[in-house]
This record gives sequence, structure tokens and C-alpha cells, in this order.
Amino acid sequence: MNTTAAPASTPTTSALAWCLHLLVVGLLALTAVRAVADGRPHAGWVVAVAAVCGLVYAVGPALPAVRRSRRAAALWLAAVGAGWLGLLGLSGDAVWLAFPLNFLQLHLLPRRAGLVAVTATAAAAIAGYAAHQGTFGVAMAVGPALGAAVAVAVVWGYQALYRESDQRRRLIEELTATRSDLAAAQHTAGVLAERERLAREIHDTLAQGLSSIQLLLRAAERALPTAPDNAARYVDQARQAAVDNLAEARRFVVALTPPGLEGTTLADALERLCATTGTRHRITADFLRVGEPVPLPTAHEVALLRIAQSALANTVRHADARSATVTLHYRGDRVALDVVDDGQGYDPDHLPAPDPEAGGFGLAAMRSRVDALGGTLTIESAPGDGTALAVRLPLDPGGPLPAPDPAREAHQ
Repeated sequence: MNTTAAPASTPTTSALAWCLHLLVVGLLALTAVRAVADGRPHAGWVVAVAAVCGLVYAVGPALPAVRRSRRAAALWLAAVGAGWLGLLGLSGDAVWLAFPLNFLQLHLLPRRAGLVAVTATAAAAIAGYAAHQGTFGVAMAVGPALGAAVAVAVVWGYQALYRESDQRRRLIEELTATRSDLAAAQHTAGVLAERERLAREIHDTLAQGLSSIQLLLRAAERALPTAPDNAARYVDQARQAAVDNLAEARRFVVALTPPGLEGTTLADALERLCATTGTRHRITADFLRVGEPVPLPTAHEVALLRIAQSALANTVRHADARSATVTLHYRGDRVALDVVDDGQGYDPDHLPAPDPEAGGFGLAAMRSRVDALGGTLTIESAPGDGTALAVRLPLDPGGPLPAPDPAREAHQ
């Protein structure tokens, strides 16, 4: 059974309810006044029954149970209907009360029950009026039937509009809540992305710089008893590394370009990085440039410089290598960076898990940088055979990179 609830009270529905109340009271008063004015038989009974009917009707809106319970509303309507039937038996003018009663029945009862009540009310109105007239004609049935049809059309139409409005309101609330959730999710994603970016920057610059300072100070400590001049040189290099890292930290605060790229090209920055690494540590670091240089997006330059810094730092700390070569390739639709060393190598399938004390976040940071730019990162290494790291970045952000072809790469 369709048990559509009555619409919630709004200023409009409250005004309509008051209009309905006034209509019922007015029709009851009209029935009583006409009975007295025309001197009809049983006029006193008409006035008394009209008063009782009005009193029963007035009790309903004052009872909270009528508004909350279908059962209480049905009982109240039955009492009002009984009073109306009694009044209709005394006066034919009571037939006009059928119209407001139809609205009450359709509003307070379930759809099927309301339709049955309206039909019964219309039939009672027609029969009562015909009884008072002493005859029956089609015209007598038109008024109550038309009134019932109008009441059904108006109430059901209003309920349909109310349901549509309520659905639209709930949809707007859901959209508003979804927009709030989306904004919160975007904010969270932005915070996580920025946190990841800062983690990569700190690992590739400050962490590597501090590691270099630590190695230089250890070298100075070892050289201090026998070679004070070498120790002083190591300390001076550690001081310069600290100055460079301080500059990096200040750039993080103001979110500017890495100092290694300020006023220079990526190739010059990589060449200077190799020279600085070779000067500070016991390793020969060479730089090669292949192809005709083309302007690169700042994001590409920053990523390649940071990857080169991290790769050389890993070579110095872990590879025990004598030499390393950094090669920058310009290949038309993409740019490539290769870092190759002759160190002790490792098994890429058995890397230790990242650890806050021992490190191990470098490769993950490199891959994150490369993935963000739509590139590829490949690493080839084996115990005793050194390590080769290759980065390929597309110059067209919308164009995917082809799968690496070792034979083709070797001839370019």
C-alpha cells in the first residue's frame, strides 16, 4: 500500500491549512444560518449538530497525535465524517462541506484509503442532496463528483510536486556534501603530494649533503694525525658542502629553483656536480653531453638534476667505485640521463627495506619524480659489475614514451 506521508509544514502549507479551516467554519455557519433564516424544520438541531461538528473539527488540528499518526488521523476524520453525515441528514446545505472534507481525506489518509473515502463522501453527498430534493437528476451528481475530482487532482498534483521538490532538495544536499568531501579529499591529496615532494627534495639535497659532510669529516678525522693539510682540505670541503646545503634549505623556504640551476643550463649544472663530487670524494666523476641541447621544462631540469645528485651520492656512499659517468642525451622527442659507475654493484631484486637510520629512500624518490613526468626509470646492476641507471623523460607531456630498446639506445 502506498503510504505517502503528508508533506512537512511550510509557510505555504500553513496558509493553505488556515484557508481550509476557514472554509469549513464558514460552510458550517452558512448551513446553520440558512436553516434558522428560512425557518426550516429542526433548525435548532441543525445549529446544534453544526456546532458539534465544528467543535470536533477544531479538536483535530490541536491534537499532536493527529499530525503524527495515520491511525489517529483516520479516527478524527471518521468523527468529523459522522458529524457531517448527521448534519447532511438534517440539511441539504451540508452537501458543500464534502469539498473541504475531500481535501482532508486525501491529505491525511494513505492514497488508496483517501481515494475510497473521497468516493464514499461524494456518493453520500449526492444521495443526501437527492433525498432532500425528493428527486434525482444527473445535474445533482455533477457538483459533488466534479468537486471530488478537482480535490483529487489538486492534492495528488501537489504531492507529486512536493516529492519532486524534496528529491531535488536532497540531491542538492548530497551534491553539497559531495563537493565538501571532494574539496577535503583534494586538500588531503595536495597535502600528501606536497609532503612527498618535500621528502624527495630533502632526500636528494639536504640528506645527501649531510651524508657528504659526514664522509668528509670522517676523512678529515683519519687524516688529522698524519696529514693535517689534507684534514684541513677535507674540513674546508665539508664547510662548503654545509654552505651549499644551507642555500638549498633557504630555497625550500621560498620555493625557488634549485641553486644549481640558477643562471645556468642543466648541462653546466651536471658538469659542476660531477666536478664537485670528484673534488670532495675519492672518485673520478665525468660528465658527457650527447645531442643538440634544447630548452627543457623547469620540472624536467629539476628532476634530472636531483636524480643525478641522488645517484652520485649513492655511488659515493655504497658502491665503493673508482669512477662514475653522467651522460645527458638530447634525443628529439625526449631527454635521457644515464649514470654509470664501476662499483661493487648489487642485486636489484634484493634491496633492503627503507630505514630512517640507514636510508634507502633514494630509488623510491627517483621513481616518484620520473612517474610524475611520464617517464621511465631503469636500473641494471649485479654484484661486482657496477650499476647503470637510465632515465627517459618525454618532452611532450601528453605523449607516452616507447618501451626502451637497448640496441637502439646503444646506437644513438
